[in-house]
Amino acid sequence: MTSQDSRIAQARLAAAEAGDPASVRVDAWLWSVRQVKSRAAATAACKAGHVRVNGETAKPAQRITVGDEIRYRVAGFDRDLVVLRLLSKRVGAPIARTAYLDRTPPRPSPLEAPAAIVRDRGAGRPTKKERRALDRLRDTGPAVDIERILDADQRA
Repeated sequence: MTSQDSRIAQARLAAAEAGDPASVRVDAWLWSVRQVKSRAAATAACKAGHVRVNGETAKPAQRITVGDEIRYRVAGFDRDLVVLRLLSKRVGAPIARTAYLDRTPPRPSPLEAPAAIVRDRGAGRPTKKERRALDRLRDTGPAVDIERILDADQRA
């Protein structure tokens, strides 16, 4: 049993002893732990499919309990949260941080992220040869010899 699993088990016991509510709406919980600025924004995120509870898309009124995994998409990246405490009212940031366990992997730095491939406006659809070159460029990973790929296209 890992330390995270033991924290979740302790949170379940504490919730049962404290007499906290058995479940809370997912949109209200996201708002109360300060993941979104407003309750309406949390509802909109759920309706748009940006919130998943235990791997399944969540509607705003879906009930969550202690131990549920919530995946919330924000700014193009997923936040992985595990519910440790059920809150229905908005609380201060220090208390809000104790209500969840953040399992979000670190975001890649801009240097590690692949560069966007840009085509000139009006250039039309890429030819088969250009598409294959783009596929080679995408598949090779971070150590790309772009000069070799471009030189090969120039010679052909």
